[in-house]
Amino acid sequence: MTSLLMTNARLIDAAGITRDGWLRIRGALITERGQGDPGRLPGESVIDCGGDLLAPGFIDLHTHGGGGASVEDGPQAMRAALAVWAAHGTTRTVLSLVAGPPERLTSVLAGVAALAEDEKTGVLGAHAEGPFLAPARRGAHDPESLRAPSLEEAQDLVAAARGYLRQITIAPELPGALPVIEALVAAGVRVAVGHTGASYEQAAAAFDRGATLLTHAFNAMPGIHHRDPGPVLAALGDARVTLEVVFDGVHLADPVARLVFAAAPGRVALITDAMAATGMPDGEYRLGSLGVTVHGGRAVVAGTDTIAGSTLTQDVALRRAVAAGVDLTAAVAALTLTPAAALGLETQFGLLDPGYVADLVRLSSDLHVKAVWRAGVSLS
Repeated sequence: MTSLLMTNARLIDAAGITRDGWLRIRGALITERGQGDPGRLPGESVIDCGGDLLAPGFIDLHTHGGGGASVEDGPQAMRAALAVWAAHGTTRTVLSLVAGPPERLTSVLAGVAALAEDEKTGVLGAHAEGPFLAPARRGAHDPESLRAPSLEEAQDLVAAARGYLRQITIAPELPGALPVIEALVAAGVRVAVGHTGASYEQAAAAFDRGATLLTHAFNAMPGIHHRDPGPVLAALGDARVTLEVVFDGVHLADPVARLVFAAAPGRVALITDAMAATGMPDGEYRLGSLGVTVHGGRAVVAGTDTIAGSTLTQDVALRRAVAAGVDLTAAVAALTLTPAAALGLETQFGLLDPGYVADLVRLSSDLHVKAVWRAGVSLS
């Protein structure tokens, strides 16, 4: 097996920046890391990064579509979305489903499992954003498809995903939610609190039962009130919880996003919540069964002001975060190691260390993507 040597790079991951760094890759894995002159092995391919940044591949925990396709459109259609995301540095994705009838959810989960079984896609599995959501906080989910948590339906979702149900969002104040959270966690599924009207105490109870994520913090949930602190403060104060942030200038004002980074260091995952219009022109699209209008890149449920996901890509989230004052290393960690750890995959993805999968993004000094590799294979 020949090796690939990447030299003259500023290596950046959650541990910091190494100048004049190099990586050696064999097959799908990073085998060596160093600084200075690495020497050359016989037959080794060499890429001189010219002083560019070299980061781990980005991991998106929450994305619905792109390139004109939604997860509900099926595995073949989703390959267009995967290509869009890869061009912007995302090497691993968790595909998010909106709420729907049971038969549709199980069918879509089976399709996501088929994609995840093909290692070349970079799909890590599925995120069921629903159906166990609070109707009053439904956002862009069809109200007819929402229902109270059911242990039987939860087990059906787990079975349909064939081991690839990575995450599910639940409103913990709904009847029966806490036992379902416990059962899902026992089955190896990460549970997120979201689309919820939960109080601080109700959210804290969900975290004590095993929930470890907050779905798109501040959106589709109460904010922080000085006499009613709500689910965001419960998540900020719990070291077990990772908070999803959509840093697109639409979902959160920049000062609020900075506050989350400051209050929960190492626990922020920059997600896109992207929908089918990502990488596409403004116009009319769908998110599940609902029509979506996109104007100026802002997606809303047709005829309303309700945000319907985003058209964000993770490289744009990185640039926006840094421009807003977030430390570069912290922002890169929020795209790499933190989401990997949220899924329990922090020993495989998210660092530029020997033994880690060679998912890499080469970035210019102004943080634009110049090249991408997944498992040592060039995607650019």
